[in-house]
Amino acid sequence: MTPETRPDLSAHIARGLSDLRNLVALQSVSAQGRMLLETAGAVAGLLRAEGFTVREYPGQVAPVLVAEAGSGPFTLLIYNHYDVQPEDPAGLWESPPFTLTERDGRLYGRGASDDKGEFVSRLAGLRALRERHGGQLPLRVKWLLEGEEEVGSPSLEAFVQEHAAELRADGVWWEFGSVTPEGQPILYAGLKGIVCLELRCRVAASDLHSSTGAVVDNPLFRLSRAVASLRDEEGNVTIPGFHEDIRAENQADLDAISALPGHGEALLRGYEVTRPLGTPGDYHRRMNLMPVVNINGFHGGYGGQGSKTVLPAEGMVKIDFRLVPDQQPDRVVQLLRAHLDAQGLDDIEIVELESHQHPARSDLNSPFVKVAARVAREVHGHEPLLHPSSGGSGPMYPFMQHVGAPVVAMGIGNPTGRVHAPNENILRRDFENGVRFALEFMDALGQG
Repeated sequence: MTPETRPDLSAHIARGLSDLRNLVALQSVSAQGRMLLETAGAVAGLLRAEGFTVREYPGQVAPVLVAEAGSGPFTLLIYNHYDVQPEDPAGLWESPPFTLTERDGRLYGRGASDDKGEFVSRLAGLRALRERHGGQLPLRVKWLLEGEEEVGSPSLEAFVQEHAAELRADGVWWEFGSVTPEGQPILYAGLKGIVCLELRCRVAASDLHSSTGAVVDNPLFRLSRAVASLRDEEGNVTIPGFHEDIRAENQADLDAISALPGHGEALLRGYEVTRPLGTPGDYHRRMNLMPVVNINGFHGGYGGQGSKTVLPAEGMVKIDFRLVPDQQPDRVVQLLRAHLDAQGLDDIEIVELESHQHPARSDLNSPFVKVAARVAREVHGHEPLLHPSSGGSGPMYPFMQHVGAPVVAMGIGNPTGRVHAPNENILRRDFENGVRFALEFMDALGQG
């Protein structure tokens, strides 16, 4: 596709950016229950304006929306979410977090990338598709949007299982994707699973004077022992039995990984990483195929100015595991419990947080994945980078398990998009190409 043959989408892009500005202004922070009903209503209104029938179902935290429009031999199910992460720490934003702000070709705002920008770029592309086909859609489009993704999608697995017939489709377009600084589109055919936990330890009814450290154990030392035992210096999980259930690597996945260029330089430079793990040549295998454990936060005792000679009564560590097929979240928790007990750390309590999510991975040889890769190549003018799995997690498994369709992720993010952090952003260039990709991808599926 050359610049001369590209249709003029400027009006659709401008309308999409207006939609994004309005949605970013809605502070739909699911972790705090803010403006979820208002945002669900706004999203439903946008879909109804394009001829979708929209059904709203209650969720544990926020409504689940299921929309449907069009007809044709191919049914595409699109998954997005309308909730966002908290803006904290708000003082690190260079512009108001809930005001879409453009600077130097980037659009800043909470949800600009994750996931409101993704949603409206696809909706803008669908408007262009309808215009191309005289007001009709050449395929059936189903859209599922939830407002609980940022708190682990606690309602989604049961919902997808219960509504599998309603959601039946030939392919699922996932909620995110990315583009390199050079303009290469990045496609993902899977996600890692996730287990989020707290490890808690208490040794006394209240804090003690630090002199009692001679005769009273310290919860922070015990928690330090626990977390230090979970992985080695190279980041490999060391819990006995943890790796037993992992699906063997297949040749298609290994071939895709070997074709990926570089060694993560954009991420490492963009975040000024000082301690990368593994060897440079192993970067893509680790990101796609390796399970990991992370410490998210270590809390306890005194953290204020100066010293306070105290022995804390209690402490807490937040951790998460990222899993690969066919690891089971519940079994990982059981293995962790047995591992801690075997080291005499049976007093450390394990508290499970949010909903666990299973790993999921589609077949890279699926025709649906191949169409996405072909259209991405044509729209962006660069060979796409096809990953067997994202290093991140999300509720993809229920769709593959109950809807029974291949899944591909392709979107408008970028390696320095600061997703979940202050100054979340997208490139205007990537938004425009995202609208174009949505148009051409849905058109290709509709034409068979």
